[in-house]
Amino acid sequence: MKLITWNVQWCRGCDGRVDPARIARVAREIADFDVLCLQEVASNFPDLAGSSGEDQFEALAGLFPRHTVVKGVAVDVLASQGERREFGNAIITRLPVVQVMRHLLPRPADPSVPSMQRSAVEVVLDTRSGPLRVTTTHLEYYSARQRAAQIERLLEMQIEASGHNSAPTPEKKGGPFQPAPRPASGVLTGDFNFPPEASMHARIEAPLGEEVPAYRDAWQLRHPGKAHAPTIGVHDKLQWPGPPFACDFIFVTEDLAHRVEDVVVNGETDASDHQPVLLELRD
Repeated sequence: MKLITWNVQWCRGCDGRVDPARIARVAREIADFDVLCLQEVASNFPDLAGSSGEDQFEALAGLFPRHTVVKGVAVDVLASQGERREFGNAIITRLPVVQVMRHLLPRPADPSVPSMQRSAVEVVLDTRSGPLRVTTTHLEYYSARQRAAQIERLLEMQIEASGHNSAPTPEKKGGPFQPAPRPASGVLTGDFNFPPEASMHARIEAPLGEEVPAYRDAWQLRHPGKAHAPTIGVHDKLQWPGPPFACDFIFVTEDLAHRVEDVVVNGETDASDHQPVLLELRD
């Protein structure tokens, strides 16, 4: 299975041009992917640099007509003419989507800095190796307090998924109480807004109990002892004048560690201010 995660900066490249079609083209050039996890997808935000307010969720659905596009909206606000403005994440996949769960992440008050609502979108996919949970997120940039709370919620979600495996099945089938698979085995991707050496990175990899598989950084599994290739500040020196660094990661639960075939950061594209990361999992 091939999975790409990418913060696409509302489909805005380093040339300042907003172009969802370019995002789709570059993603296809990187790999014949099964899953594409995107952060910073916008709809009806004309004040974003380069944007005309286009519905990028709809545009991406049109660019991938044979895929399922799962929206994971974080910011959902009223615009001046009564329509909605949306900003958040998306998962695009050609695999059957067994279940979708959309999570608004914690946002404890932190009046010292600006912030926005954050979310995680979780899907259960029917893969050749069985059900697999994939979650993508974009954690708070300015507020460390909020970012820490959001990490704790992501870990709670992993514990919940492990516990749901033992839930009883209702007598009547076909209703909303009929459980869909929510396996403990999972992949967590996104823009985490911290570097690999941060304590928050270590927190995500913390043990969660004997019955709950913990997360492991797929890059470190594939490239032990090698610094993570940078995912931000590679091409866009206007926004990121300092040295490039990594803040976009793919974590896999430890039971999937032996299946990590490769993890590659594409350092060539400048279709966003972030670089896409590719994970290949053995079947």
